[in-house]
Amino acid sequence: MQRPFPPRRSTALAALLALALTACSAAGAGPKDTSAPTAPTGVTATSGSSTTVHVMWNAATDDRAVTGYEVHLDGRKVKDLAATTLMTDVVGLAPATPHRFTVRARDAAGNASPPSAAVAATTLPAAAEDRTPPTAPTGLRAAPDGSRAATLRWTPARDDTEVTAYDVYQADTRVHTVPGTTTGTRLTGLRPGTAYAFTVRARDAAENSSPDSNTVDLTTAPAPGAPPNTAPTDLAATAAKGGEITLTWTPPKTGAPVTHHELHLNGRFATTIVWGTAPPPGRATYTFPVTDPPGTRYTLTLRARLPDGTWGDFSAPRTVTVR
Repeated sequence: MQRPFPPRRSTALAALLALALTACSAAGAGPKDTSAPTAPTGVTATSGSSTTVHVMWNAATDDRAVTGYEVHLDGRKVKDLAATTLMTDVVGLAPATPHRFTVRARDAAGNASPPSAAVAATTLPAAAEDRTPPTAPTGLRAAPDGSRAATLRWTPARDDTEVTAYDVYQADTRVHTVPGTTTGTRLTGLRPGTAYAFTVRARDAAENSSPDSNTVDLTTAPAPGAPPNTAPTDLAATAAKGGEITLTWTPPKTGAPVTHHELHLNGRFATTIVWGTAPPPGRATYTFPVTDPPGTRYTLTLRARLPDGTWGDFSAPRTVTVR
Protein backbone atom coordinates (compact mmCIF):
# COMPACT_ATOMS: atom_id res chain seq x y z
CA MET A 1 0.00 0.00 0.00
CA GLN A 2 1.35 3.45 -0.89
CA ARG A 3 2.26 5.84 1.93
CA PRO A 4 0.11 8.97 1.78
CA PHE A 5 1.76 12.33 1.04
CA PRO A 6 2.38 14.50 4.12
CA PRO A 7 -0.20 17.16 4.75
CA ARG A 8 0.41 20.51 3.04
CA ARG A 9 0.42 22.28 6.39
CA SER A 10 3.77 20.55 7.22
CA THR A 11 5.38 22.18 4.18
CA ALA A 12 4.00 25.55 5.20
CA LEU A 13 5.27 25.04 8.76
CA ALA A 14 8.77 24.20 7.50
CA ALA A 15 8.79 27.34 5.40
CA LEU A 16 7.81 29.44 8.42
CA LEU A 17 10.54 27.85 10.52
CA ALA A 18 13.17 28.53 7.84
CA LEU A 19 12.04 32.14 7.61
CA ALA A 20 12.28 32.51 11.40
CA LEU A 21 15.78 31.04 11.44
CA THR A 22 16.89 33.40 8.69
CA ALA A 23 15.52 36.36 10.62
CA CYS A 24 17.30 35.25 13.79
CA SER A 25 20.59 34.85 11.92
CA ALA A 26 20.24 38.30 10.43
CA ALA A 27 19.46 39.77 13.85
CA GLY A 28 22.47 38.02 15.40
CA ALA A 29 24.81 39.48 12.79
CA GLY A 30 24.13 42.97 14.13
CA PRO A 31 23.76 46.19 12.16
CA LYS A 32 26.29 46.86 9.42
CA ASP A 33 29.02 49.34 10.32
CA THR A 34 28.81 52.25 7.90
CA SER A 35 30.36 54.97 10.10
CA ALA A 36 33.84 56.07 9.07
CA PRO A 37 36.51 57.12 11.60
CA THR A 38 37.32 60.78 12.10
CA ALA A 39 40.17 62.25 10.09
CA PRO A 40 43.55 62.18 11.90
CA THR A 41 44.62 65.57 13.24
CA GLY A 42 47.93 67.20 14.11
CA VAL A 43 49.74 65.80 11.07
CA THR A 44 53.36 66.96 10.73
CA ALA A 45 56.00 66.18 8.11
CA THR A 46 59.70 66.77 8.78
CA SER A 47 62.48 66.25 6.26
CA GLY A 48 65.51 64.82 8.03
CA SER A 49 67.63 64.06 4.96
CA SER A 50 67.73 64.33 1.17
CA THR A 51 65.65 61.15 0.76
CA THR A 52 63.46 60.82 3.88
CA VAL A 53 60.46 62.59 5.43
CA HIS A 54 59.17 61.72 8.91
CA VAL A 55 55.35 61.91 9.21
CA MET A 56 53.47 61.97 12.54
CA TRP A 57 49.81 62.41 13.55
CA ASN A 58 47.34 62.18 16.43
CA ALA A 59 45.07 59.17 16.83
CA ALA A 60 41.67 59.23 15.10
CA THR A 61 38.43 58.03 16.74
CA ASP A 62 35.72 55.63 15.60
CA ASP A 63 32.34 54.44 16.91
CA ARG A 64 33.88 50.95 17.27
CA ALA A 65 37.66 50.98 16.79
CA VAL A 66 40.29 52.34 14.44
CA THR A 67 42.21 49.38 12.97
CA GLY A 68 44.80 51.10 10.80
CA TYR A 69 46.14 54.18 9.03
CA GLU A 70 47.06 54.99 5.43
CA VAL A 71 49.79 57.50 4.61
CA HIS A 72 49.45 59.24 1.23
CA LEU A 73 52.27 60.96 -0.65
CA ASP A 74 51.11 63.48 -3.27
CA GLY A 75 47.73 61.73 -3.40
CA ARG A 76 49.18 58.21 -3.69
CA LYS A 77 49.02 55.67 -0.84
CA VAL A 78 52.53 54.66 0.23
CA LYS A 79 52.02 53.11 3.70
CA ASP A 80 49.50 50.83 5.46
CA LEU A 81 50.08 50.86 9.21
CA ALA A 82 48.59 49.33 12.35
CA ALA A 83 46.30 51.37 14.58
CA THR A 84 49.01 51.53 17.26
CA THR A 85 51.40 53.33 14.87
CA LEU A 86 51.24 57.13 14.85
CA MET A 87 54.42 57.94 12.91
CA THR A 88 56.48 56.62 10.03
CA ASP A 89 59.39 57.43 7.71
CA VAL A 90 58.64 57.81 4.01
CA VAL A 91 61.91 56.89 2.30
CA GLY A 92 63.40 56.68 -1.18
CA LEU A 93 62.45 60.23 -2.16
CA ALA A 94 64.34 62.50 -4.55
CA PRO A 95 66.54 65.26 -3.08
CA ALA A 96 65.31 68.85 -2.94
CA THR A 97 61.77 67.86 -3.94
CA PRO A 98 58.54 69.25 -2.44
CA HIS A 99 55.84 66.79 -1.35
CA ARG A 100 52.43 66.86 0.30
CA PHE A 101 51.33 64.26 2.85
CA THR A 102 47.91 63.22 4.18
CA VAL A 103 46.79 60.44 6.55
CA ARG A 104 43.50 58.47 6.62
CA ALA A 105 42.15 56.16 9.35
CA ARG A 106 40.35 52.83 8.70
CA ASP A 107 38.06 50.58 10.75
CA ALA A 108 37.41 46.83 10.65
CA ALA A 109 34.51 47.24 8.19
CA GLY A 110 36.77 48.95 5.68
CA ASN A 111 35.38 52.43 6.24
CA ALA A 112 38.03 55.08 5.59
CA SER A 113 38.06 58.53 7.14
CA PRO A 114 38.32 61.72 5.13
CA PRO A 115 41.95 62.69 4.44
CA SER A 116 43.68 64.73 7.10
CA ALA A 117 44.74 68.25 6.36
CA ALA A 118 47.62 68.12 3.88
CA VAL A 119 51.09 69.09 5.13
CA ALA A 120 54.06 70.00 2.95
CA ALA A 121 57.71 69.01 3.29
CA THR A 122 60.67 69.39 0.95
CA THR A 123 63.53 66.90 1.06
CA LEU A 124 66.94 68.39 1.71
CA PRO A 125 69.41 68.95 -1.13
CA ALA A 126 71.84 66.13 -1.81
CA ALA A 127 75.13 66.67 0.00
CA ALA A 128 78.64 65.44 -0.48
CA GLU A 129 79.50 62.20 1.33
CA ASP A 130 79.31 62.84 5.07
CA ARG A 131 80.27 60.22 7.64
CA THR A 132 80.69 62.46 10.67
CA PRO A 133 77.78 62.30 13.14
CA PRO A 134 76.68 65.32 15.18
CA THR A 135 77.70 65.67 18.80
CA ALA A 136 75.23 64.48 21.42
CA PRO A 137 72.62 66.97 22.64
CA THR A 138 73.33 68.01 26.23
CA GLY A 139 71.41 69.31 29.21
CA LEU A 140 68.26 67.30 28.49
CA ARG A 141 65.56 68.05 31.05
CA ALA A 142 61.93 67.01 31.28
CA ALA A 143 58.84 67.94 33.24
CA PRO A 144 55.47 66.16 33.39
CA ASP A 145 52.58 68.14 31.92
CA GLY A 146 49.60 66.63 33.71
CA SER A 147 48.96 62.90 33.58
CA ARG A 148 49.33 62.26 29.84
CA ALA A 149 52.01 64.63 28.51
CA ALA A 150 55.55 65.85 29.14
CA THR A 151 57.74 68.73 28.01
CA LEU A 152 61.39 68.13 27.01
CA ARG A 153 64.14 70.70 26.40
CA TRP A 154 67.83 70.34 25.50
CA THR A 155 70.96 72.23 24.44
CA PRO A 156 71.67 72.05 20.68
CA ALA A 157 74.12 69.56 19.19
CA ARG A 158 76.88 70.53 16.74
CA ASP A 159 77.68 69.07 13.31
CA ASP A 160 80.29 69.67 10.62
CA THR A 161 77.48 70.42 8.15
CA GLU A 162 74.10 70.92 9.83
CA VAL A 163 71.83 69.24 12.38
CA THR A 164 68.61 68.54 10.46
CA ALA A 165 66.52 66.67 13.06
CA TYR A 166 66.32 65.58 16.68
CA ASP A 167 64.91 62.13 17.53
CA VAL A 168 63.36 61.52 20.96
CA TYR A 169 63.70 57.99 22.34
CA GLN A 170 61.75 56.29 25.13
CA ALA A 171 64.09 53.53 26.30
CA ASP A 172 65.40 52.24 22.92
CA THR A 173 62.38 53.19 20.80
CA ARG A 174 62.05 56.41 18.81
CA VAL A 175 58.78 58.11 19.74
CA HIS A 176 59.09 61.59 18.26
CA THR A 177 61.08 63.66 15.73
CA VAL A 178 61.40 67.44 15.46
CA PRO A 179 63.33 69.70 13.05
CA GLY A 180 66.98 70.46 13.72
CA THR A 181 66.17 74.08 14.51
CA THR A 182 64.07 72.98 17.51
CA THR A 183 65.45 72.41 21.01
CA GLY A 184 62.29 71.37 22.82
CA THR A 185 59.06 69.48 22.32
CA ARG A 186 55.87 68.34 24.01
CA LEU A 187 55.11 64.59 24.10
CA THR A 188 51.50 63.44 24.35
CA GLY A 189 49.76 60.07 24.69
CA LEU A 190 51.59 59.07 27.88
CA ARG A 191 49.97 56.97 30.62
CA PRO A 192 49.00 58.42 34.02
CA GLY A 193 51.20 57.57 37.00
CA THR A 194 53.92 55.96 34.84
CA ALA A 195 57.72 56.28 35.03
CA TYR A 196 59.48 57.11 31.76
CA ALA A 197 63.10 57.55 30.63
CA PHE A 198 63.90 59.74 27.62
CA THR A 199 67.01 60.47 25.56
CA VAL A 200 67.53 62.62 22.46
CA ARG A 201 69.80 62.07 19.43
CA ALA A 202 70.77 64.61 16.78
CA ARG A 203 70.76 63.67 13.09
CA ASP A 204 72.26 65.30 9.97
CA ALA A 205 71.24 65.26 6.30
CA ALA A 206 73.32 62.13 5.64
CA GLU A 207 71.33 60.25 8.34
CA ASN A 208 74.28 60.17 10.73
CA SER A 209 72.95 59.97 14.31
CA SER A 210 74.72 61.31 17.36
CA PRO A 211 75.30 59.40 20.59
CA ASP A 212 72.50 59.60 23.14
CA SER A 213 72.05 62.67 25.27
CA ASN A 214 71.92 62.28 29.01
CA THR A 215 68.94 60.20 30.20
CA VAL A 216 66.13 62.01 31.98
CA ASP A 217 63.42 60.34 34.07
CA LEU A 218 59.95 61.59 34.83
CA THR A 219 56.75 60.18 36.29
CA THR A 220 53.43 61.46 34.99
CA ALA A 221 50.78 62.55 37.47
CA PRO A 222 48.48 59.75 38.63
CA ALA A 223 44.90 59.60 37.43
CA PRO A 224 42.37 61.19 39.83
CA GLY A 225 41.83 58.90 42.81
CA ALA A 226 44.70 56.58 41.88
CA PRO A 227 47.28 55.60 44.53
CA PRO A 228 50.80 57.13 44.40
CA ASN A 229 53.44 55.59 42.15
CA THR A 230 55.31 52.65 43.72
CA ALA A 231 58.17 52.24 41.22
CA PRO A 232 61.81 51.74 42.23
CA THR A 233 63.77 54.92 41.50
CA ASP A 234 67.25 55.95 40.27
CA LEU A 235 67.81 52.66 38.42
CA ALA A 236 71.34 52.40 36.96
CA ALA A 237 72.72 49.61 34.77
CA THR A 238 76.34 48.92 33.87
CA ALA A 239 77.86 46.12 31.80
CA ALA A 240 81.22 44.53 32.59
CA LYS A 241 83.41 42.59 30.18
CA GLY A 242 82.60 38.90 30.23
CA GLY A 243 78.82 39.26 30.06
CA GLU A 244 77.78 40.56 33.48
CA ILE A 245 75.28 43.35 34.14
CA THR A 246 75.03 45.14 37.48
CA LEU A 247 71.92 47.02 38.55
CA THR A 248 71.60 49.50 41.41
CA TRP A 249 68.38 51.19 42.51
CA THR A 250 66.43 52.67 45.38
CA PRO A 251 63.46 50.51 46.48
CA PRO A 252 60.12 52.29 46.89
CA LYS A 253 58.88 53.34 50.32
CA THR A 254 55.95 51.04 51.09
CA GLY A 255 55.78 51.15 54.89
CA ALA A 256 57.48 47.74 55.14
CA PRO A 257 60.74 46.14 53.94
CA VAL A 258 60.74 45.30 50.20
CA THR A 259 62.09 41.74 49.94
CA HIS A 260 61.15 40.89 46.33
CA HIS A 261 61.77 42.64 43.00
CA GLU A 262 60.89 41.46 39.49
CA LEU A 263 63.41 42.05 36.69
CA HIS A 264 62.15 42.38 33.11
CA LEU A 265 64.40 42.33 30.04
CA ASN A 266 63.06 43.82 26.80
CA GLY A 267 59.55 43.81 28.24
CA ARG A 268 59.59 40.16 29.35
CA PHE A 269 59.89 38.66 32.83
CA ALA A 270 63.44 37.45 33.48
CA THR A 271 63.76 36.64 37.20
CA THR A 272 62.64 37.48 40.72
CA ILE A 273 65.29 39.03 42.99
CA VAL A 274 64.74 37.83 46.57
CA TRP A 275 66.60 38.67 49.76
CA GLY A 276 66.36 35.72 52.14
CA THR A 277 66.90 37.93 55.16
CA ALA A 278 66.32 41.63 55.68
CA PRO A 279 66.88 43.61 52.46
CA PRO A 280 69.93 45.88 52.35
CA PRO A 281 69.42 49.43 53.65
CA GLY A 282 69.47 52.26 51.12
CA ARG A 283 70.31 51.36 47.53
CA ALA A 284 70.07 47.76 46.37
CA THR A 285 72.50 46.00 44.01
CA TYR A 286 72.08 42.94 41.84
CA THR A 287 74.54 41.38 39.34
CA PHE A 288 73.56 38.73 36.80
CA PRO A 289 75.20 37.03 33.80
CA VAL A 290 74.04 37.21 30.18
CA THR A 291 75.07 34.88 27.36
CA ASP A 292 74.33 37.03 24.32
CA PRO A 293 77.31 38.28 22.28
CA PRO A 294 78.92 41.68 22.84
CA GLY A 295 76.95 44.52 21.27
CA THR A 296 73.56 43.07 22.28
CA ARG A 297 71.31 45.75 23.79
CA TYR A 298 68.90 45.17 26.65
CA THR A 299 66.15 47.38 28.04
CA LEU A 300 65.66 46.68 31.76
CA THR A 301 62.88 47.55 34.19
CA LEU A 302 62.16 46.62 37.82
CA ARG A 303 59.10 46.50 40.02
CA ALA A 304 58.71 45.71 43.73
CA ARG A 305 56.33 43.42 45.58
CA LEU A 306 54.17 45.51 47.86
CA PRO A 307 53.16 44.58 51.45
CA ASP A 308 49.73 43.39 50.22
CA GLY A 309 51.41 40.84 47.90
CA THR A 310 50.69 42.68 44.65
CA TRP A 311 53.37 44.01 42.29
CA GLY A 312 53.93 47.75 42.13
CA ASP A 313 54.67 50.09 39.24
CA PHE A 314 57.60 49.59 36.88
CA SER A 315 60.70 51.72 37.16
CA ALA A 316 61.81 54.00 34.37
CA PRO A 317 63.65 51.76 31.85
CA ARG A 318 67.39 51.61 31.33
CA THR A 319 69.22 50.44 28.20
CA VAL A 320 72.59 48.71 28.44
CA THR A 321 74.90 47.12 25.85
CA VAL A 322 76.65 43.80 26.52
CA ARG A 323 80.46 44.10 26.52
